[in-house]
Amino acid sequence: MTDRRQTGADDGSRPKAPRAGPRDRSRRLGRLGARWADRVPAPWGFVLALFVGSKLVLTLVGVIALTVWDGVPGAPPADDSMMRAQQRDVSSHRWISLWFAWDSFLYDGLSRVPLTGGWHDFSFPLLYPFLARPVAVLLGGHTALALLLVSNVAFLLQLYYAHRLGEQLLGDDVLARRFTRYLLLLPTAFLFQAALTESLFLCLALAAFFYAERRRWLVVGVVGFFLALSRSVGFLVVIPLALVLLRQHGYRLGPRALWGYVRVGWPLVLLPAGWLMFMAFCRWQGGDWFAYKHAQEKGWGITVQNPLGVLMDPLTSIVSSDAVRVWFALAVLVVVVVGFRRADLPYLVYTVIVVMVPLSMGPPVYKSLLRYLLAAFPVCLVLARWARNARVDTWLTASLALLQGALFVVWLAYWTHFII
Repeated sequence: MTDRRQTGADDGSRPKAPRAGPRDRSRRLGRLGARWADRVPAPWGFVLALFVGSKLVLTLVGVIALTVWDGVPGAPPADDSMMRAQQRDVSSHRWISLWFAWDSFLYDGLSRVPLTGGWHDFSFPLLYPFLARPVAVLLGGHTALALLLVSNVAFLLQLYYAHRLGEQLLGDDVLARRFTRYLLLLPTAFLFQAALTESLFLCLALAAFFYAERRRWLVVGVVGFFLALSRSVGFLVVIPLALVLLRQHGYRLGPRALWGYVRVGWPLVLLPAGWLMFMAFCRWQGGDWFAYKHAQEKGWGITVQNPLGVLMDPLTSIVSSDAVRVWFALAVLVVVVVGFRRADLPYLVYTVIVVMVPLSMGPPVYKSLLRYLLAAFPVCLVLARWARNARVDTWLTASLALLQGALFVVWLAYWTHFII
């Protein structure tokens, strides 16, 4: 006779399996996560992790910093209460409203101006506020949130194209990931998530260079057309892109070589065409082809000057916030020059353009210089090569993260006017 105690079943059923412990459940979840990660096409898994991780960390830091300042006498922004009121008009949720500052509200106004007339502000190129218009329709007419959504979608695509371009230039997935990570750790890279044009411009610039390296020049032209409409310096990117074309053909000269360049690279004319379209829009709406230039002069006191003089002036005076910003610009130029390789000539020229052109606008650019330096992505290519040693990579990552965190808190204190 069978002993029921031995079988563990007194009703003829099979013995119950032991319950899964915490370790078993974590292993199952790990396997499920690994299966999900395997289904995500490369490099989207890495890109999405960077995007979500940075957004959670910065949003948490921002909300904590703002909460700590609540109720503190003289706490920021002590002399800029209008900024907080504008943010509250955008959203009552701090984790959303903190991403709106300075030009964000001007872009919001441009997003709502009817195209049939009434356009009076020609200080900003068209692309960013125009992209927000159809998105706002989906969001019930909320143009401010549409601007934020456009910026963050561009930020996500920016990370994707950074990784792809890094693979193309560095030839290694590990280096490409490091390049993308350093791009996320630039001192003011938190602005990529704000309702500003930084992520849109850099996304288009990275995409243009990626397709140029792959010799897809028609795509380069189309992307470059929109790049020129995103920021005034955008149409000048035609110069380094043309250098990519020349490099691919060995920098050959002569009539026959010139015809080959024209036959292959003719879509590059779409970059200056993009800026010409903006000038035509200014003429249509305001009767002035050079309305952008005149708006910069009248509204911001900007006039074209010698960028070297603008670069050196703060360095020869008493240490000031302007001098600190200029040291950041010099550091970017020095890193790219020191890390220069012959194949990097287009990226060296690009860096010089995106650093020196803003400086040519004169001293008014000082307050926004740290924003404009975000466009100088080749500095991250150099850092990715230099940080092959794991210890160097760890220290550099930690240092950049701490610096960005400090500058993010400073940016939230709008009364400092250190980052605009």
